[in-house]
Amino acid sequence: MKKQKTKTVNPEKDSPAIHPGMGAIPHPSGVAFRVWAPHATEVAVVGSFNDWDKSRHPLRREDNGYWYDDVAEARIGHEYRYLLTTPWGELSRIDPYAREVTNSIGNGVVHDPHFDWENDQFQCPPWNELVIYEMHVGTFYDPNPEDDRPAGFKDVESQFQHLKRLGVNALQLMPVAEFAGDRSWGYNPAHIFAVESSYGGPKAFKDFVKKAHKNGFAVILDVVYNHFGPSDLDLWRFDGWSENDGGGIYFFQDDRRHTPWGDTRPDYGRGEVRQFIRDNALYWLEDYHVDGLRMDMTVYIHKHGSGAAPIPEGWSLLQWINREIAEKFPGRITIAEDLQKDPYVTKDEHDGGAGFSAQWSSSFVHPIREVVILASDEYRSMEAVAAAIQFRYNIDSFERIIYSESHDEVANGKARVPQEVDGGDAKGFYAQKRSTLATALVFTAAGIPMLFQGQEFLEGDWFRDTVPVDWDNSKDFRGIVRLYRDLVRLRLNRDGKTRGLCGQHVHVTHCNDPANMIAFRRWDTGGPGDDVLVVANFSNERRENYRVGFPAEGQWKLRLNSDWQGYSSLFTGTAEEDVVAEANGYDNLPASASVSIGPYSVLIFSQEPG
Repeated sequence: MKKQKTKTVNPEKDSPAIHPGMGAIPHPSGVAFRVWAPHATEVAVVGSFNDWDKSRHPLRREDNGYWYDDVAEARIGHEYRYLLTTPWGELSRIDPYAREVTNSIGNGVVHDPHFDWENDQFQCPPWNELVIYEMHVGTFYDPNPEDDRPAGFKDVESQFQHLKRLGVNALQLMPVAEFAGDRSWGYNPAHIFAVESSYGGPKAFKDFVKKAHKNGFAVILDVVYNHFGPSDLDLWRFDGWSENDGGGIYFFQDDRRHTPWGDTRPDYGRGEVRQFIRDNALYWLEDYHVDGLRMDMTVYIHKHGSGAAPIPEGWSLLQWINREIAEKFPGRITIAEDLQKDPYVTKDEHDGGAGFSAQWSSSFVHPIREVVILASDEYRSMEAVAAAIQFRYNIDSFERIIYSESHDEVANGKARVPQEVDGGDAKGFYAQKRSTLATALVFTAAGIPMLFQGQEFLEGDWFRDTVPVDWDNSKDFRGIVRLYRDLVRLRLNRDGKTRGLCGQHVHVTHCNDPANMIAFRRWDTGGPGDDVLVVANFSNERRENYRVGFPAEGQWKLRLNSDWQGYSSLFTGTAEEDVVAEANGYDNLPASASVSIGPYSVLIFSQEPG
């Protein structure tokens, strides 16, 4: 009898490969699928590759509630869903990790991970040289406003030249993760890994980032982790299970689930949910090359809310995400919208902090908006202005984002600054004067300056996701646009004569409350070409021969006079004058000079570099 040969089994060679990752994982021989559904008894993947037949591709159970299968028939571009058999019935779900969807209530799509970045090696500017422009993709520029669909990424690209001329170097996008419907602010994410289909979807977003980088713009993306949904939310009771009428495996089941936006606060203490959020944060940096993240209302991640009890699991999650980003993507920025004046948000983790690069500064926007919106000069507080100018978190002046308009500050019962100043004439003298006064402080106080879309040409009323920016204003108020452009240029020291505006140091040297006058010094190392002196008049009265202290004697060049009539025919046109500071100490500075300044105006002085 002939002896049979014994076959040697090599598990690494003969067993099918187990592909790491979550969701749909394309590879040369098909697509692998993995989903977390611990309470399901059976899971199948159905799609256009198997005629949506649940018997064709059942997933097998892995450890810890994960399910997996490798489908040779599946390809990039195929639509798919998961069918879960559970004690609560059969459930059809979109993949939580779906990188692409047909729409918020449609199907997942096996996304093509391949994209030609053309050796994109863009580096985000350092924090002290950032100028951020916040925008909403659906309304920033809509060439067909009568169309029911919102604008998209390509429409934003068509206005890159305007943004380049303005001088901003970072575009902060309100959330673009797939949301319910076609129009939204974006703070109701239904599928956090998918790019909003009405904006153009994932490939259009990658194209946008690549083109933004080629045009010199960093891209900062707004992400929402304090709640999900609440509508079009397949994560809700994903595998059927819930407790206390809660949302199931992705959400807290106790009172921690409550947020102002619904009972959908993620369970930051569950490892799989923490991984889900962490993966999403790093996904935007890795797969889309974005240069930073702005996290929406982080106080609802690490606390129940403003002034409420802490959620330690949320704090540790923020620390983990910021640590991972710092290690894997050095030079990328993370920004918190916390608004609690909490220095620990931007402290390093080893000091107990959350580790954010910067945070939105309520200590700036609220007092500055209030002081310019007030109708009567006698109620304007220069002490409040001084405090806003000098406030800082920890030891770094650039741990704060400063602004007078943002999507929050121009909606929810509030309007654009010109409208708040003079609702009867939002394009008139007072509206122009006091809104640009606030903006001048944004660009001269210490911090990372930020504008909101259309602010540079007096966009009026309040922000709505159904009303596009009126670009006719950019022509009607081209002088105001020039003022913004000149402020950006000085802030970034483009001419090499105002380095101090990029520096860490700020000191209010003059604070005259009865006269509504402020002066402050900005500097990096100090000296000619570095020291900057800013003089601001918060009154309706012109000041002639008004004495202020200067950091050094000699000639000080007037770099900007916001009252120049070239900016607006409504301005008073105070004569532009350089000054010579004499060795006559004033305001605790070694020299002084007299200046003339128009109503609600700013003067910016510096010396010629040595």
